[in-house]
Amino acid sequence: MDQNPSFPVFPMHFRGILLLSGMYTIAWSAIFRLMGGSILEWLAIGNITDASLPVSYYGGFGIVVGLLIFFSAFYPVSWVYLIIAGITGKIILAIWFSLGFLPDLGWNKRTAFQLIFNEILWLVPLIVIFLRALQVKTYLMKEAETE
Repeated sequence: MDQNPSFPVFPMHFRGILLLSGMYTIAWSAIFRLMGGSILEWLAIGNITDASLPVSYYGGFGIVVGLLIFFSAFYPVSWVYLIIAGITGKIILAIWFSLGFLPDLGWNKRTAFQLIFNEILWLVPLIVIFLRALQVKTYLMKEAETE
């Protein structure tokens, strides 16, 4: 079997980014799940907020999303569907935070950090990793058909 120069490579640091993204999502979601009202008060910079916000559901859903991203790092080419599920989950978390929490918490540096750095910014590397994994998977399927 000769080495084809157009063979798409899935670099090892992509797996590390998946692991890091999953752990980061799990950690922040656990904070929401466990600290509830305290994290909302911190995000609102001391302003009183509505205590009926679904913080524990948001955190629980985030933990599931983080686990999907984390587990996708073990076999990223085979488990491409976990990566796309993680991307979809991050988008849902960003929309949920924007529509469900921002109206009550207000826009400030802490809510901007939560939305931009904890949800939206992670979409860029996750999408790049998903596209590369899909490219490698497609190439391997075509190679298997030709043999």
